[in-house]
Amino acid sequence: MTEIEIRDAVEMDAAQACTVMQRSIRELCHADHQGNPEILSRWLANKRPDVFRNWIAQAGNSLMVAVDAGTVVAVGAVTDAGEITLNYVSPDVRFRGVSRALLGALENRASERGNGRCTLTSTATARRFYLANGYEEAGPARHNFGTTSGFPMQKVLK
Repeated sequence: MTEIEIRDAVEMDAAQACTVMQRSIRELCHADHQGNPEILSRWLANKRPDVFRNWIAQAGNSLMVAVDAGTVVAVGAVTDAGEITLNYVSPDVRFRGVSRALLGALENRASERGNGRCTLTSTATARRFYLANGYEEAGPARHNFGTTSGFPMQKVLK
């Protein structure tokens, strides 16, 4: 693996970024969707290039990608209010530090926007990852896309 570049997403990233998000959900988040086609359908419904391009243009939203040798390998987003709304990694680079690097970039962006903390809702799959990266649980579990797991979390930024 070459050095990972983390940058703001551009429209040309849409197809690759959507493939990353779709593969991440299908292949890595089985604990959340349990292979249920209805849950998968709802969760994947907005992971399309046209929607991705709208996210780029959305005021108050920072959409970022991690790129390895010209290929998008992770996708993340954070609002100007400090809410991390996306953080997906390609199964091909899982456990190689890409998610941690992207999370750091999202937190830095939130801090640049004047936030003293980040919030997010974690999947069951990513819960240990966020806890290991300084996040604390911040409320009862929610039901996202029909799953039984959505864990509100927060982290005070330094």
